[in-house]
Amino acid sequence: MGAMNDTRTAFRTCPLCEAGCGLEITVKGSDVTRIRGDRDDVFSHGFICPKGSTLKQLHEDPDRLRSPLVKRDGRFVEATWDEAWSEVDRLLGGVLAEHGRDAVAVYLGNPSAHSLSPTMFLRPFLQAIGTRNRFSAATLDQMPRHVASGYVFGSVMAVPVPDLDRTDYLLMLGANPYASNGSLCTAPDFPGRLEALRARGGRLVVVDPRRSRTAEEADEWVAIRPGTDAQLLMAIVHTLFAEGLADAGAHVGAHLNGVDELRQLAEPFSPEAVAAIVGVDSTSIRRIARELAAAPTAAVYGRIGTCTQEFGTLASWLIDAVNILTGNLDRPGGAMFALPAAGGPTTRGTPGSGSGFRVGRGHTRVRGLPEVMGEYPASALAEEIDTPGEGAIRALITVAGNPVLSAPNSARLDKALGQLDVMIAVDIYLNETTRHADVILPPPSVLRRSHYDLLLLQFAVRNVANFSEPVFPLAPGQPDEWEILAKLALIAQGRGAVADAALVDEATLTALVEHAVSDSTSRLFDLDPDDVIAELSVSGRRGPERILDFMLRTGPYGLTLDDLIANPHGIDLGALEPRLPGVLRTPSGRIELAPAPLAADVARLASTLDRPPPDFVLVGRRNLRSNNSWMHNINVLTKGKPQCTLQIHPIDAATLGVGVADKVLVTSRVGELVAPVEITDGIREGVVSLPHGFGHDLDGIAMQVAQARPGVNSNLLSDEEEIDPLSGNAVLNGIPVRLARV
Repeated sequence: MGAMNDTRTAFRTCPLCEAGCGLEITVKGSDVTRIRGDRDDVFSHGFICPKGSTLKQLHEDPDRLRSPLVKRDGRFVEATWDEAWSEVDRLLGGVLAEHGRDAVAVYLGNPSAHSLSPTMFLRPFLQAIGTRNRFSAATLDQMPRHVASGYVFGSVMAVPVPDLDRTDYLLMLGANPYASNGSLCTAPDFPGRLEALRARGGRLVVVDPRRSRTAEEADEWVAIRPGTDAQLLMAIVHTLFAEGLADAGAHVGAHLNGVDELRQLAEPFSPEAVAAIVGVDSTSIRRIARELAAAPTAAVYGRIGTCTQEFGTLASWLIDAVNILTGNLDRPGGAMFALPAAGGPTTRGTPGSGSGFRVGRGHTRVRGLPEVMGEYPASALAEEIDTPGEGAIRALITVAGNPVLSAPNSARLDKALGQLDVMIAVDIYLNETTRHADVILPPPSVLRRSHYDLLLLQFAVRNVANFSEPVFPLAPGQPDEWEILAKLALIAQGRGAVADAALVDEATLTALVEHAVSDSTSRLFDLDPDDVIAELSVSGRRGPERILDFMLRTGPYGLTLDDLIANPHGIDLGALEPRLPGVLRTPSGRIELAPAPLAADVARLASTLDRPPPDFVLVGRRNLRSNNSWMHNINVLTKGKPQCTLQIHPIDAATLGVGVADKVLVTSRVGELVAPVEITDGIREGVVSLPHGFGHDLDGIAMQVAQARPGVNSNLLSDEEEIDPLSGNAVLNGIPVRLARV
């Protein structure tokens, strides 16, 4: 009885967003009694946001699934794991046998990137399914950033991040880290780092159609017209060339191709030529370009607002171009590359060269959209299901995704999911998407899983390594998340419902070791693979922990998992350091400043300069207490002032005859909704804003807190036909809409 009352402290990294904050969790028996920031964490130093403190509520949420659900006669019933696996085998095996592997699609949600098991076991899972119909939240969020890096630096993971702690000038576009904590830029206490920048005399300029919380704290808010970041950035490039300010510096210039080509591409985009379309006067554009060039150190950073628009890839590319032309790439205080402890595409293989990047190794059936990074645009998922004909998708497996709320024209997708022959979901909730499933397989609580930010630390503003052991053991009979994915892989291979997940674990590790011992650049080159596996297995570890141990040992610092376990507050590996030319993976071994696919799209950008803007456009927004759709079932995060409102400028409200107590009908090409009004001068005229991830009013979901404050689904208005052609990313910002008072 005494052991049940023992109090202990557990340390772990928060898995809810990209910041990677350290948590100190006080546990009494089997209960969490307190969560606060870990003051000794080497990266976050005690910082915590409201979401991190709610892991207890998420762990204890009565709506979080603890057992599999199987649909019987149209209704979900709880099932044992053996029963669920038998049903998966029957349903999935039937589709594969009758229609082939491409009749099955897979959709991967955002939380997959924040969990250790999926980052390691999704690849063997996808290989076992064997379908080309792969979709993910990446084409609703960040794909343009990866595509630009692929073409310019040769690797989709070569993403420069602003050296926040040492820069003197930060130009930020389409990002609101006071609400989101940063993205593709892992930085605990991003707001505190911005405040430190200003306190040391630096300058922060925020470009956003909304006066976001971050813009409020900036030295300057530039109220751009939505969707025109690429035009603004090209005008900055034009100014740098025209005024003789372009100087990449010797450290970058020695590895740079395409300067003259970019100069020619930028010629039509003078500040005067773009001012009308971007909504920023030419004097301000020139001044910002000059400030970037003159600052002792500077960095340009853009995120979701720059990606989820029609020129998302060009905007991401031009962010790199400005950093390069101002001499701020790969130097302290500029935009730099992390060196992750577990390695990655920019640390493996021959430094300084590679096979580069390409797209189009397949095309969608209906619109012929090209494959990018092994997947198709999420905007095409509905049509690939509901368009009849040979090759139509008949079965779908989702992993931690809710595309009914996150994908464009979600009403069409919602209807299409109802037409599937089979749907299987790996998810902790019965939500707007998983309500269509035949089987729901819930992974364990995040407090019952180990954690390491395998992907996110590749974009960190400081090199650190931090491993979290599970706070609690797995519940009796509960498979770990990696075992669920491994079991699905085995069933897809025809091994049956009783196959042992350990088979996938062994095969995955063996493949990694065999590749390493045959790679002359690896620490393990020419060793006996059996000896390596035996040494890794001495600890008795299996699954992601054993694979992580291998990756750390072969990584750039030669760490082991035991090293991280012995340091529960993390290991500080130091500030970012220059990595050129070794980080490059282009065939030329050089930075490609004007890659042909991007250069070819500049003509499309130029065609917008004389295009009249719509009367109203819709943009999204983030809230510090919200995390897409899946954190809306935590009461402490949803209480208080309603989050899901339509922000509108006072002048626009007066023109429409709308008051503070009114609602507005918002209509786009594909749909309509009614939303309550929030009148604010913190938004451009002609722009309205809705947060995403809401719309919890559909039948058949089981999320009581979210249903009590459902909000409206902004993706009823986004258009699946509007995508960035270079990346396949959805256009979720700058959506033309019509407004009418209800």
